[in-house]
Amino acid sequence: MGLLPTPPAFLSQLAEAAGRLPQPVRATLWMILACLLFAILNAFIREASRALHPLQAVFFRNLFGLVFMLPWIHKAGLEALTLPRIRLYLGRTTVGLLSMFAWFWALKLLPFADAIALSFASPLFATMLAALFLGEQVRARRWTAIMVGFAGVLVILRPGADAVSAGALFALASSALGAMGIIFTKQLARSESTSAVVTIMVLIMTPMSLVPALFVWQWPPASLWPLLLTMGFAGSMGHMSFVRALRLADASSLMPYDYARLVFAAAIGWIFFAEVPDGWTWLGSAIIAAAAVYIARREARIDALPAAALASGLPDEPTVPSPRIATKLRAGR
Repeated sequence: MGLLPTPPAFLSQLAEAAGRLPQPVRATLWMILACLLFAILNAFIREASRALHPLQAVFFRNLFGLVFMLPWIHKAGLEALTLPRIRLYLGRTTVGLLSMFAWFWALKLLPFADAIALSFASPLFATMLAALFLGEQVRARRWTAIMVGFAGVLVILRPGADAVSAGALFALASSALGAMGIIFTKQLARSESTSAVVTIMVLIMTPMSLVPALFVWQWPPASLWPLLLTMGFAGSMGHMSFVRALRLADASSLMPYDYARLVFAAAIGWIFFAEVPDGWTWLGSAIIAAAAVYIARREARIDALPAAALASGLPDEPTVPSPRIATKLRAGR
């Protein structure tokens, strides 16, 4: 008899039944699960950022995320630990960390669903930056879609009705920085394996995030440790579910399901934070989503996609990558 109990029969039957589902259905289910896990993670981030300084909350998110990713890092092997392009890795990690800091502040200050809605702007920034810095050709249709998408951002912010809040600025800064990370990731993906990019980023980001946390350090109360631990677990499981989805289906076909995050965020905000998104948030989100999905489908058709950050365009947000990177994921690289 082994040390671990035998799983109940119904779990084995459930896994077997899931394996018989068509591949696109399984990909969709993995994507929706990733969106749910990221929505839960962001709720934990919000609570942690209110109990601790956000700089410290970022460190614990990275620390416990690293703990739960150790099996993946071990499986990646020593190949993932080489640093042939250290400057690109440091640049990618730096903008990713800054994006994470801004995101934690946004979740602390904004209504929950509003923060998630504004995070959808990241693919719009990414397309612009790919044109400006990588020389990718963006024609009139996609520029029009980008402008429509940012019109959706304005619908959410309603700048004429009220002053734009600090939380909204943090959310947009996080989206823009996340898009810069996408550019670094695209350059890395030309020569580096997926396991190398993910592993090295995690290993660098954890000690980097400790440095600013030390300036505001206070030991979390005992009641907060389970939340911090669960935060790392939800983030790691979310990323793994996201990668599993990308191994089963094209990125452009998964992108519409990414916006399930807003539905989950609205439900969590209503149940746990007594927040209800207004009609402007839903309308603006729909406009941004339509523009981003159009851009992704258009780019997939002409094979000129900007690459999204591997497993995290925004910190803890599943930004769907280009088919080129998704192909690497499906190949297990």
